[in-house]
Amino acid sequence: MRQMVAYTLKQAGFGVVEGVNGQDGLSRLDAQRVDLIVTDLNMPVMDGITFIRQVRSRPGMKGVPVLMLTTESQDSKKQEGKAAGATGWIVKPFHPEKLLATIARVLP
Repeated sequence: MRQMVAYTLKQAGFGVVEGVNGQDGLSRLDAQRVDLIVTDLNMPVMDGITFIRQVRSRPGMKGVPVLMLTTESQDSKKQEGKAAGATGWIVKPFHPEKLLATIARVLP
């Protein structure tokens, strides 16, 4: 799934930085500035909600859009994601057009 998202974003002209899990994603944010984050809820090492909370606690990351791309569709999970700081929620299956349309809405 991560490869499909990366491919879609690269084809649309975006630079892509990938993390293999939430903790790896955080370490990559230490090394590089990003304009948008796409994450999953269910990841090894660190789940997506914890990842978003950690991202939002970092200086300069409060305004970076964070999209949750996941199989989870329950309203309770969406509310938890929103409370953690998620900008948007996309339910899998993954549709490239929908992802790109959502990105167009959240990026300045």
